[in-house]
Amino acid sequence: MTPRFALARLRTLGTTATLLFLLRWLLICGLIGAMAGTASAGFLVALDWATRWREAHLWVLALLPVAGLLIGGAYHYFGNSVVRGNNLILDEIHRPSQQLPLRMVPLVLGGTLATHLFGGSAGREGTAVQMGAALADQLTRWLGLRPRDRRLLLIAGMSAGFASVFGTPLAGAVFGLEVFLLGSIRYEAVLPSFLAAVMADFVTRAWGVGHTHYPTLGELPLTPLLLGCTLAAGALFGLAARAFATLTHTISKVFGRIAYPPLRPVVGGVLVAGLLWAVGPVRFGGLGVPVIVEAFQHPLVPTDWALKLVLTALTLGCGFKGGEVTPLFFIGAALGSALAVVLPLPVALLAAMGFVGVFAGAANTPLACTLMGLELFGGHAGVYLALASVVAYLFSGHHGIYGSQVVGQAKHLRLGRQQGRPLNELP
Repeated sequence: MTPRFALARLRTLGTTATLLFLLRWLLICGLIGAMAGTASAGFLVALDWATRWREAHLWVLALLPVAGLLIGGAYHYFGNSVVRGNNLILDEIHRPSQQLPLRMVPLVLGGTLATHLFGGSAGREGTAVQMGAALADQLTRWLGLRPRDRRLLLIAGMSAGFASVFGTPLAGAVFGLEVFLLGSIRYEAVLPSFLAAVMADFVTRAWGVGHTHYPTLGELPLTPLLLGCTLAAGALFGLAARAFATLTHTISKVFGRIAYPPLRPVVGGVLVAGLLWAVGPVRFGGLGVPVIVEAFQHPLVPTDWALKLVLTALTLGCGFKGGEVTPLFFIGAALGSALAVVLPLPVALLAAMGFVGVFAGAANTPLACTLMGLELFGGHAGVYLALASVVAYLFSGHHGIYGSQVVGQAKHLRLGRQQGRPLNELP
């Protein structure tokens, strides 16, 4: 065999292997996208109904402690193995041990809908991500896949869930790649993540389920003054993200001292319901999407973001179910909007920067948040959105909403000793 013939044969084999890899994951991700997209579509429809019903019957807030007892009891007796939610998925990516139980899907779906129906301050991303990952993980057994493919399945499932619930396939794809390892990306999962995210988003839209529309930002030149304002705002967004993550984990530890787990959301439900009645159950309960939209229109009062931060940390920390991301959008947009009275930037731009910046700092996913900003607000203000996300990511330090997230690359040289350790083990 001549060297030229051997080289040509190697090239042919490489192309064939790549084609087979593409076709294989196209089929697998088609299944993931169909399952995750359908699950998210049903979830969004049900969540919209629960929100409208609650706002028309505010008396239901008095039953939030009862809902907490039902949620806590369901997880204590039937879902103790999946109570850690997203952190369980991250642990399975880092240290595979057993397949995610399918009961994770109905438990987190029912728990999230009950939380929202009775007025808790929570989001939806955690539910969609858990459903996507749990459904994807079932393919390991159904298709007889090898253990080394399971990590890719879980990452693709997370990407599919995130993309379909927010309508942001690019951000969803990168979120799955970025979230489990702080500061690093594993490129072997690039193809599955993007395929699953795009397909899941397509399926959700094919079901006729839409998403919230935000204003498209106009172009703004980058000057030294505006650059400095952007960096300052990004730092504040990072500190807000750090405060949210720290408060949520602290509240969770405090409620963990209650010996009987189902009682934790009961006690927390009493506190959340009381606070909501005091500050406004419609404005601060549930997702808070109307307030997020309002933040783009005029400066909000400085207390809005702080109240949402405390209520969400208390809701999730005591044991209610849901995600953190939409409340983080609220916190960031409200904080950015309030800064418009002191910073010479348009209120809509500051709200958008806070929208993605606080999320970037809390989830430690600056690239995904930058792409989300481009998908939701257009590309004209991309530089501002990217800078806000990156600076917020740096200023949040090694803190975040996902305790099982492992430090792949330290944010600063002085934090280098923490590399390779999960966030929940750091001081």
